[in-house]
Amino acid sequence: MIMNTAHNASLDLNLIAVFDALLREQNVSKAADQLGMSQSAMSHALRRLREFFNDPLFVKTGRGMKPTPRAEDLAATVLGVMGSIRNDLLVATRFDAKKAKRAFSLCMTDLGELIFLPPLIERLREAAPNCTIQSIRIRPKEIFNALESGEIDLALGSLHSIPKGLFQQQLYMRSFTTIVSCKNKKIGDEISVDQYFEMEHITVALADRTEGYYDSVVDDYGRERKIYFTTPHFLTIPLIIERNPDLIATVPRELGTVFSKFNTVRMVPPPIPLPQFTLRQHWHPRYHHDEANTWLRRLVKETFDSLSE
Repeated sequence: MIMNTAHNASLDLNLIAVFDALLREQNVSKAADQLGMSQSAMSHALRRLREFFNDPLFVKTGRGMKPTPRAEDLAATVLGVMGSIRNDLLVATRFDAKKAKRAFSLCMTDLGELIFLPPLIERLREAAPNCTIQSIRIRPKEIFNALESGEIDLALGSLHSIPKGLFQQQLYMRSFTTIVSCKNKKIGDEISVDQYFEMEHITVALADRTEGYYDSVVDDYGRERKIYFTTPHFLTIPLIIERNPDLIATVPRELGTVFSKFNTVRMVPPPIPLPQFTLRQHWHPRYHHDEANTWLRRLVKETFDSLSE
């Protein structure tokens, strides 16, 4: 009876979790972070709750978002429902990392595999010794279905066109660096704007990325680059530059740091201001409360938190 009534009244039962988080946090940003939602998605969910109950529910005060009398009347029911779910329904499905035998699947680029997969594997082997991990390459337009079906557990990256309906969490802010050949004596510790645009560039265009080149933010500067070679792979760049010292590339700083360790290329600051990119992890609502998926998301976040440029 309750479920039918809620359905007929167009109440999305996922909003109960939003109501619960707002009651406990009394802060939209903190509630969004707890649920792995963006602040705009949380605001949209609050708007839907207000429309359903025909009440503001939470109002801004100097001490946060305070519940209205109507919200306080509903609080006991909402907190009780969510408490029962956590304590009664989920207790039987607790994920024991030390005993679990499971293969986790991640969608990431070769950049992610090179930079972030090694420390993640190190932590996984210690925390869940019987679990394994695999990296799967999936075209952006297929990511939603792959997450929904469970083919992949998480998608990591800087998705410019984030599929609607996915949860997301910010992991890392990445900046760019320019890499040049160690054999190139024309460029010192810095590269001028004129040198930068006079030289020929290698760019990365990830598969099925409709937005264009990975480093297309360079083109917003207003001067046209001389693009000599475009590749869908980051890892070939230093090898090409080593054999062709007159070529340069602008890549994520973490990648440049790894490449420079092999003494074939070196990093110089980009001569033009470039914005940072946000790296996020994405997952499907079907697995938002799944114990194994929750544990994996926490492990990924802790791994990224431990990184520094």
